[in-house]
Amino acid sequence: MKKRKAIYPGSFDPVTFGHLDLIERALNLFDELIVVVASNPSKKTLFTAEERVSFLKTALKHRPQVKVKSSEGLTVRLAVKEKAFTLIRGIRATSDFDYEFQMALTNRKLASKIDTMFLMPSESHFYLSSRLIKEVAQLGGDVTRYVPALVADRIKKKFSRVGAR
Repeated sequence: MKKRKAIYPGSFDPVTFGHLDLIERALNLFDELIVVVASNPSKKTLFTAEERVSFLKTALKHRPQVKVKSSEGLTVRLAVKEKAFTLIRGIRATSDFDYEFQMALTNRKLASKIDTMFLMPSESHFYLSSRLIKEVAQLGGDVTRYVPALVADRIKKKFSRVGAR
C-alpha cells in the first residue's frame, strides 16, 4: 500500500505549540510527514536552522513518522524529490490566507502535481505566531505557555544576552 506523505515547511523561528498542533492534525491525514525548516533569505531569524531543527526533533521525538530537516531553495523541488505530493500550510486569519493562496498558486505553476492543504490550528493556539512570541520574550514576558520548555529556555537566554549589552 502506498504511503501518504506530506511536507510541512516553515521557518519555525521558534517552533510554537501552534506548529505542533498542526503537525498532529497533519498526522491524522498522512502516514508520513516531513517537517522542513526552510531558509528564507529575506527573514532575520533568532535561531539558526540547525537550532530550529534540533528543537523540532526534540519536540517530535515521540513521533517516528515525522522526519525533520532543513532546506534551502524551493520547497516544491524538495516535495518532488521526496515524493510528497502535498504541502501543509497553517492558516490563522484571512491575512494569512491571502499570502498562502498566492504561494499555493505559484507552487502549482512550479510543480503541477504538488497540492497545498490548508489547516487551521485549534482555537487555543489560533492567535500564536513566532513573531509575537519573540516580541513578548524580548520585552521580558514569559513564553512558556506558547512554546516547548527547551525553546522557552533558549529564547530567554538569547534575550538575556541581548539585554546584557
